[in-house]
Amino acid sequence: MFLKLTTLALTALIAIPGGAHLFELPGKIGLGQDDYFTVQGIYAGWAWFGVPMIAAILANVALGVSEWGLDRTASVSAFVAASLIAISLGVFFLFVFPGNQATANWTETPENWEALRRSWEYGHAANAVIVFAALLATGRAIAGPSAEAF
Repeated sequence: MFLKLTTLALTALIAIPGGAHLFELPGKIGLGQDDYFTVQGIYAGWAWFGVPMIAAILANVALGVSEWGLDRTASVSAFVAASLIAISLGVFFLFVFPGNQATANWTETPENWEALRRSWEYGHAANAVIVFAALLATGRAIAGPSAEAF
């Protein structure tokens, strides 16, 4: 039970920043350069969310392994969750991280800052959906065999 609750907690925790980004997008995407760069300052320290992301991947893999002989659907669901979280890291490094690098974490303004902003914002929005799907998969993984009735 400890592994199940830990896995759920970690996966839920990493859904929080993505959800915040998704719901902030409409209010931020049209901001002018000065306002946008000012707002971006609130994300200082958010890189620490990488720690629970890695922990959530590992916990989901551990849950998948532990459930393999007991509930194959739960096991596969945990592996799907781990895979989705790993995919979200790929999306981050392809679409979000380049903007952080090119702008020195949004403190310097390159000519293509608007394209970087779009990539940054929509990359985070995509990750919100991906990690939410991972949360649902983790939920299924911890639900147990009785979940088959649903």
